[in-house]
Formats: sequence, C-alpha cells, structure tokens
Amino acid sequence: MRIFVTGGAGYIGSICVEELLNAGHEVTVFDNLSKGHRDAVDPRAKFVNGDLADAEGTRQALRAAAPDAVMPFAASSLVPESMVYPSKYFQNNVANGINLLDAMVDCGVKRIVFSSSCALFGAPDRVPMTEELPVKPLSPYGQSKAMFEQMLRWYDQIHGIQYVNLRYFNAAGASQRFGEDHRPETHLIPNVLAVALGKKDQVEIYGTDYMTPDGTCVRDYIHILDLASAHILALQSRQSVSYNLGSGDGYTVKQVVEACRRVTGLPIPAIERPRRPGDPPKLVASSKKIASELGWKPKFPKLTDIVASAWAWHRAHPDGYRE
Repeated sequence: MRIFVTGGAGYIGSICVEELLNAGHEVTVFDNLSKGHRDAVDPRAKFVNGDLADAEGTRQALRAAAPDAVMPFAASSLVPESMVYPSKYFQNNVANGINLLDAMVDCGVKRIVFSSSCALFGAPDRVPMTEELPVKPLSPYGQSKAMFEQMLRWYDQIHGIQYVNLRYFNAAGASQRFGEDHRPETHLIPNVLAVALGKKDQVEIYGTDYMTPDGTCVRDYIHILDLASAHILALQSRQSVSYNLGSGDGYTVKQVVEACRRVTGLPIPAIERPRRPGDPPKLVASSKKIASELGWKPKFPKLTDIVASAWAWHRAHPDGYRE
C-alpha cells in the first residue's frame, strides 16, 4: 500500500515508517522538522518538508502522494506543557488535524490509522483499561486526542473515511537504526539513561505519594516495534474501530529506574519531586480487543528488553541525531 505519514521524522513516526517499508509498503513522510529530525527519516521513504497548518500545502502533498491510507503522528504530546499552553494543543492536534481530514476528503483518501492516546481516559475507573471506559481527560492534550477521535466518527459517517484509533500507553525502546531524541526530553526511560550516559546528574521522580505499591506512578510500557506492528495490522481492518495498545503490565517509576540500573550496570541516582499536574496515578492497558480481532501480540513484553534496546541506541547515538 501507499501510506502518507505525517510526523514521520519524530520518534514514533520514524520507526513506524521503517517498519512499514520493511513490510513492503511505499511511504511518503510529511514533516516540518520542528520537533523531528531529518536523519530519522528512513532514506527509502519520500520526504516532503511541509506543515499541517498549511491547508493548501497539505492538500497538494496528499494529492501528489495518492496514498491508500494516512497515518498521522504529527502532534504536540506533552501533558504538563498542555496544562500551561492549551491553545498550542488545540491548534496543532485539532485545528491542523481538520486540515488533514479535509485534504483526505478532497483527495478521496478513505483510510486513516490515528495515533491516539490513553490520556483521553484521564484517571480510569478501573485497570486494566478497556476500550469501553468513559472518556474524561485530565489535560488539554488528552482532550485534543478525544476531540480528534470524535471528529473521525463524523468524517466516517459523513465522508466515509474509515478509521482505526490506536490508543497508546507508554511507547519506549528503539529499533537498531532509530530511537528517541526529543529536545527537551520528557519521557522517563531516555531521561534515566541520560544519567547513565553521564549527560545528567540524576533522574527526577515526580510524585511519591500515589496509592501505588511504592508511591510512584504506574505506567504500561510498550516496545516501539510492537507499536509499529499494530499500525501495520490496523491497515487490514475493514471497520472503524478503537483499540487500546499496551503490554498489559504496569511498572512504577521506581521500578523503571531499577530496571535501567540492572541493564546498564550503573547506580543512576534519583531525586524525588512533587507531583506534576495532569498525571493519573495508574494507567495499564487491556489489549485483548486488538489481540482477538487483529491477532496483535507483543514480541517484546519485558521491561528489561525495552530498556536494553533503548540503551543500545543511546550508547550508539549519545548526542542523538545530527540533524
């Protein structure tokens, strides 16, 4: 298939592009490089430097690519930042998303696999979290994802655009070629590994008074290659549907730090900080639905395997991408 990938120079997008190409698909990457890296774009893909805020430029790029499906990864994705600058999140994730959807309508593209988030559930009523849980986000970021999912439902009903919403939990790890290089970096595992690399003095743990086994937040970590495989399987779906995507296991922040110590063999000092606004205490996925309907099964469910892949990439690229 021909796939049009927005945000394909970012962490998740770049590795999904790599795996799409490995599976034999043709890929056009559409990215403004404001957060992504040109070196993170697989050279087998066609690259277009463009911005979803430019409605006409988006339409022209989509028409030229003539894709069978769209995979949008271009979005602002930091919960704490969204609590300070909500307009940025509604502009980038909702308004710019409308430009993409309207371009799909104009160009006759009828399939989309959406990079959604468990953040739209807020603090869940129960875990593991199923797709039937009520949507009640605690942040503008989560709200923006919920709003785009709602828009997809209407674009399906009115324009016949079939969607698959993949609600990620915590993507982590790396492929052999591509890894995680955010600037600034806010994700836990690369920040812990930055201490092991000597780039930071200590890792900061935000919140130690949650009702969890050791007082720190519990999260479900999914290997980036397993996440990519779910996107490829989603192209086979013949219905509009939403899937939660995680490993099904939860780890506290302190457990993640300890796993990084075991993998690296280094002490990795940590310091405790107050809670951050918008952080739910526990998020763990049930991925039974996508497993039963699409046959998805994680190949790398162990936290130590996820950390080991990230550690290998960061050691090989201690300063991240060159450009």
